[in-house]
Amino acid sequence: MIAVDNLSGVESLGSVDYEPVWMFYRKSAFNESIHISDRDIAKLKINIGPVGSGTRTQALSIFKLNGLNGDAPNLLGLGNAEGVSALERGEIDAVILVDGFDSPNVQRLIRNPEIKLTSFTRADAYTRLLPYFEEVTVPMGGFDLGKNIPDHPIQLISTTTNLLIDNRLHPAIQVLFLEAAREISGNKSYFAKAGEFPVYMNTEAPLSEEAKFFYEKGTPTLMKYLPFWLAEFLERMFFLLLPFAAFAYPVIKSIPTYRTNLAKKQINSIYKELDKFEQNTIQTFDPNRRSEYIEVLNEMERRILRSKAAKLTTAECYSLRSNIEFIRNALEKQIIYKGREG
Repeated sequence: MIAVDNLSGVESLGSVDYEPVWMFYRKSAFNESIHISDRDIAKLKINIGPVGSGTRTQALSIFKLNGLNGDAPNLLGLGNAEGVSALERGEIDAVILVDGFDSPNVQRLIRNPEIKLTSFTRADAYTRLLPYFEEVTVPMGGFDLGKNIPDHPIQLISTTTNLLIDNRLHPAIQVLFLEAAREISGNKSYFAKAGEFPVYMNTEAPLSEEAKFFYEKGTPTLMKYLPFWLAEFLERMFFLLLPFAAFAYPVIKSIPTYRTNLAKKQINSIYKELDKFEQNTIQTFDPNRRSEYIEVLNEMERRILRSKAAKLTTAECYSLRSNIEFIRNALEKQIIYKGREG
């Protein structure tokens, strides 16, 4: 785990593995009959790693929560391998390691019958007070079933290995990192289930937007069928144009309705014109102007046939033409109009 409190421009691609805090001590340091806690171990001659190391940073954070002095003379600054060797030789009483289960240093101490591992019985409290810690457990017999080592479950607190990036890193490169992390870290490990990593656990650094998309949507589907650069480009263009499509869809969908409404408006306009013509003709009918009246009706019908309404609103057009034909026939027969011939 890397402290990022004072770094700007840093984002996270997520965590890729657990790195538990291992607190080993020599069996001879305590009476076997008493209960040993992490607070007791911290008072021994203990190696917590060199200044500036992640191990020392985590150890001091734990000691601070317990009200212990981080400058106490019993706290040594040896390197991890050197501290493990000193513990095995009996030169120191305890050592803190922040490392994976498969670490050679951790495996050396697990197999040493003179060395015991401390259980963080208050692990839940640590994970609440230091949110970048997770709780993991070594089950009974988890190191050696045949010898039943350990003979009781051991609770540990764990940081996570995190992928931190410059926030200016190209999104396509971020996807490649995440794909590699899934391939390398996605398998089952001692503390992690298959597919558990990568995941966003450590919230000290903000998660990059590309990683958010990756965890929500997964690998771009097109990457299975196209070269990476092309798949990435098409994927980004799709999500860039998606908001525009969401806006444009109702507009495009409304275009046919809009055109139909315009056609109906045109039909209604001619209907009004026909109605006005009929009313005027009824009032002022002159048999000598019959051909003139019919020509007006013919022109109305020609306008309908030339218009777009004839194609968009066929039923309305036929209805209008039928009404025109009715009035034309009435004119030709000179019925219902004033002044009609007997």
